[in-house]
Amino acid sequence: MTQTTLVGSPGAPPKPRKPFYRDLAFQVLVGVALGVLVGYLAPSVGHHLQFLGDIFIHLVQMVVALIIFCSVTHGIASVRDLGKVGRIAVRALVYFEVITTFALVIGLVVVNVLRPGEGLHIDPASLHGGGASTAPAKSEGFDDFLVGLVPTSAVDAFSKGDILQVLVFSVLFACGLASLGERAKPVLDMVGSVQKTLFWIIGKVMRIAPMAAFGSIAFTVSKYGLGTLTSLGKLIGVFYLIVVLFFVLVLWPVSRYAGVNLLKLLRYFRAELVLVLGTSSSESVFPQLTSKLQRLGVDEPVVGLVLPTAYSFNHDGTCLYFASVSVFLAQATGADLGWQAQLGLLLVLLLTSKGGAGVSGSAIAVLALTLSATHQIPVSSVALVLGIHSILSAAFVFTNIAGNCVATLVVGKWENAVDRVRLHKELDTGYDAAA
Repeated sequence: MTQTTLVGSPGAPPKPRKPFYRDLAFQVLVGVALGVLVGYLAPSVGHHLQFLGDIFIHLVQMVVALIIFCSVTHGIASVRDLGKVGRIAVRALVYFEVITTFALVIGLVVVNVLRPGEGLHIDPASLHGGGASTAPAKSEGFDDFLVGLVPTSAVDAFSKGDILQVLVFSVLFACGLASLGERAKPVLDMVGSVQKTLFWIIGKVMRIAPMAAFGSIAFTVSKYGLGTLTSLGKLIGVFYLIVVLFFVLVLWPVSRYAGVNLLKLLRYFRAELVLVLGTSSSESVFPQLTSKLQRLGVDEPVVGLVLPTAYSFNHDGTCLYFASVSVFLAQATGADLGWQAQLGLLLVLLLTSKGGAGVSGSAIAVLALTLSATHQIPVSSVALVLGIHSILSAAFVFTNIAGNCVATLVVGKWENAVDRVRLHKELDTGYDAAA
């Protein structure tokens, strides 16, 4: 009688590791390297390759609002305990505010100590070119922000891809569904099926991620040249130092508190982290983060509510960018920005950094809004950082993604909603797409 040995059972042969060249992170890195070469050696070709990155991001944006809706709806309606949903939301928002405040403080302290913009003596009147809009950005009050949370139409929220409005509608719809009890089961099953379908679409879209990274980097290098890697090099170096300090001083101890090894967590999400280095869009990896966090053993309601909310309220890396670049521009243009003014800047940033869509380039618009609100730093000075924005955005979007993953695990710990055995097993063995 022939005995069959099950895979994964004691005595079974170990599952062969897939070749390194089939790893998505490796493929994206190759795409980035080739993009740099093409952009530098054949700029006329690289200048026309941005469409590859645009197509990829559009494909993701096509389904990301629906994925948020399905994740939030299925997660909340499955719990049917609205008190628990409210508790998760409040805990998440408190965590986001504390961590982003730490990020802003670190950015302000380091840029004041190292002073990368000192001695540049830039005349703001000379910066009206370069494609930067110098008109004062429209400043919204807190009442306008609250009104903007509520869509005039659910269809309009989805068509615009406004994450905050989609999130508000999804929470209300999920609460209504939860109130129906067992009668909601057919709708809940349908939402779950739609969610799986959307994840299948994303799985196919991810196959062109290396091409997207290749096109985006080739365009950037061809447009700005390799000189962008050295121009304003002091700001680049200071900002990357700030990012490293944030990982060491904030994310590492917070990860330890959550019972997670930060390096193993970054390795688990390496494909997504490498991808955002090329596309500078955190939105492009939202579906994969949702799937992987659930696979790590975090309960679906926690992932479904915390991760979409984090995309709007937990911009750790973007806060580092806003704080450091704002003070740099003040130093470069000779604006008088004392500590009292910088404290006011911090309070402004706590508001303007919220509600971003995670789309590449949105940080420039919010930066202009922030400078306009200070009434001291000329908005036209934004033109100074346009050439190196893609280099800075690669770091801050990377930080946003890592911070959102850690945030979800921390809230999961508070809710006792993490399968610790599964979490450590997944982190130790690494992500296997075939599984």
